Amino acid sequence: MKRTYNLSEGTVEKVRELVEKRHLAPSQDALVEMALADFFRAQQDIEEARVWLAAAGDPGLSAEAALLEEEFRTADLETWPE
Repeated sequence: MKRTYNLSEGTVEKVRELVEKRHLAPSQDALVEMALADFFRAQQDIEEARVWLAAAGDPGLSAEAALLEEEFRTADLETWPE
């Protein structure tokens, strides 16, 4: 999909340099797409970390995790080669 964005001259030059001189992507569009994919993934990671941090303070979840840990404490010993 064709879109137009206004970027600073420095950003445009850096994108051009990374594609033309360092060959980090087959095109400027591809480099921008890669950068945005990394950004989106980082945002997802931040959100997941926030959810896990909130869950860590949930006493019910902590109790369930402790129960599961105890239940499967010997599982590695049952399947791990000697």
